[in-house]
Amino acid sequence: MRQDPIDWTPVSTERLLLRRLERADYDAAIQIHTDPRTNRHNPHTPTVESVTKSLQDFLDHWDREGFGYWAVAERDAPDIVIGFTGLQRAAVDGRTILNLYYRYDPAVWGRGYATEGATEAVRCGRTLLPALPILARTTTTNTGSQRTALAAGLRHFPGLDREYAGVPEMYLALGWPEADSAAKPDAGAGNAAVGSRTAPV
Repeated sequence: MRQDPIDWTPVSTERLLLRRLERADYDAAIQIHTDPRTNRHNPHTPTVESVTKSLQDFLDHWDREGFGYWAVAERDAPDIVIGFTGLQRAAVDGRTILNLYYRYDPAVWGRGYATEGATEAVRCGRTLLPALPILARTTTTNTGSQRTALAAGLRHFPGLDREYAGVPEMYLALGWPEADSAAKPDAGAGNAAVGSRTAPV
């Protein structure tokens, strides 16, 4: 069932404004997503073309589902986008999940914004869509991203770990059925949406 966007946007935390992604955010999104520093742990750095396609997918998700990834700004500077975070529907091993995403401008790393935004996203997901597990996927080397997911309330499910594009990934989850986490999936099993891997924070 489609969500009411009023429940999802805008949302404020102590320091952040989280709002619906808009076409006007394209320049900030391309700058952040193609920055080599935000792709240090990814097998390939996105191109402008691939980021543009992903952003259109994000906008389409908002139109279809009534929620999705947020553009993030500081509450004291609401017109300057510093990152992106939030939840989208995806599928892992045939199960519908909420994919937790976060990617921020390196200029604001180290301030705890990724954890603050991710924690609010998890709160909204558990409140408004409690039947859906929340998952974050990250590379095994990206300890900063792992810390953010753990701080937001997720935990590592080793049975879900796999490789993507030849790179080992780990999955952190909240609400994933314990009985389904014991068996290792096949390497070709369904992943969360490509492009939804979390990033350095």
